[in-house]
Amino acid sequence: MCKGLAALPHSCLERAKEIKIKLGTLLQKPDSAVDLVIPYNEKPEKPAKTQKPSPEEALRWRESLDKLLQNNYGLASFKSFLKSEFSEENLEFWMACEDFKRTKSPAKMAEKAKKIYEEFIQAEAPKEVNIDHFTKDLTAKRLVEPSPSTFDVAQKRVHALMEKDSLPRFLRSEFYQELVQ
Repeated sequence: MCKGLAALPHSCLERAKEIKIKLGTLLQKPDSAVDLVIPYNEKPEKPAKTQKPSPEEALRWRESLDKLLQNNYGLASFKSFLKSEFSEENLEFWMACEDFKRTKSPAKMAEKAKKIYEEFIQAEAPKEVNIDHFTKDLTAKRLVEPSPSTFDVAQKRVHALMEKDSLPRFLRSEFYQELVQ
């Protein structure tokens, strides 16, 4: 536990991520002072434009991360929850990979692959995901000739991290608990 922060509702890692984001924002040259404001919601926003699931459907999300990600409301709820914790980079990477796999044009695929790598994989990336060096190196090598499987290993590692860490936190959250009641 961080010294002096024991009474706060955030874990040390969550607080560190929050500070990292704020510092990154401050280091950018803003167009106005409004750009420096970082919104923080105590409770995630409820997803819009998707039908709220029945409590039974929401309970199925406990079975696996895939069941949650396959449900539009579940995906939106999970994303809102992760945003409230300043830890949405893993889900955003997973979603970018899913979009990438659906890309047909080789030119578009190369463009998207470069963007995904620069945003999530490379060292000091703005939304760097926590994957091992072997996976980073393998992914970098696959960028030479992008294919739908370019990010498969990295995506599987991030999926496993979300299933082990983020999903249990989401399932304990007040927002999820309201859905299953």
